[in-house]
Amino acid sequence: MSVSAAGYDLTPLTKAEIDKKAEGLTDEERRVLLEHGTEHPFCGTLLDNKKTGAYHCRLCDLPLFSSDAKFDSGTGWPSFFQPYDPEHIRYLEDSSLGMTRTEIRCPRCDSHLGHVFPDGPPPTGQRYCLNSIAMVFREA
Repeated sequence: MSVSAAGYDLTPLTKAEIDKKAEGLTDEERRVLLEHGTEHPFCGTLLDNKKTGAYHCRLCDLPLFSSDAKFDSGTGWPSFFQPYDPEHIRYLEDSSLGMTRTEIRCPRCDSHLGHVFPDGPPPTGQRYCLNSIAMVFREA
């Protein structure tokens, strides 16, 4: 078993476990999480959320980002300057759409979350740009 510094099990789920968890997803959730889609800007339910708590992976419930790291990027997607725990995000090169970007995925269930860009605020200078539909919010 692989455990993050924050104390969460990061052991990758099997295909059967992912398929079981995905049974309750809507078509749009499936398109974003499993087929690496993107929701339209300014339509996500978590964009304007100002409550205190944590944003978890919709599929496997791993905490991804704390509300303390959320900021208004003006891009139309929920944005964060650092993850809940560095090990709770997996990074992949994405060369789709004729450009090179860094895709971010859940390390436990491999769900597509969004992308990270080097134009965020201090202290990290990073902008983790997330699909609201890829997350659920757990209020503290």
